Amino acid sequence: MQFTLQLPLLGFESVTHMELQKIDDIFMRLESIGDGPSFTLINPYVLREYSFDIPTSLQAAMQINETSNLLIYAIVILNTSIEESTINFIAPLIFNTDNQTMAQIILDNRPDFTIAEPIRNYLKGGSNE
Repeated sequence: MQFTLQLPLLGFESVTHMELQKIDDIFMRLESIGDGPSFTLINPYVLREYSFDIPTSLQAAMQINETSNLLIYAIVILNTSIEESTINFIAPLIFNTDNQTMAQIILDNRPDFTIAEPIRNYLKGGSNE
């Protein structure tokens, strides 16, 4: 499914359209349309308690209301071993599948989320068990 960015991705301000592709029930692939970046995404809700408020201005820009169909994903930085890969819980991506809009937001003042949380913490036998 293709999405139009309502706010630029940090570091990729020239990217305006991206395509979201399902890998499996947990992972997705996000690729820019044309030249640009691609990302592996993970559903953060399968890993941990994860909640935040979407700013009112972003709700308006993405036409989000109480009945909107939203997807929330976090960017994964893949390393050679999956255990060393990290998840960015601070800057989630929000997708409104009703109108194919998306945006990345930064969650300020959230000490419970980090920018590079090791995925090993969530694997069987990880430090969060």
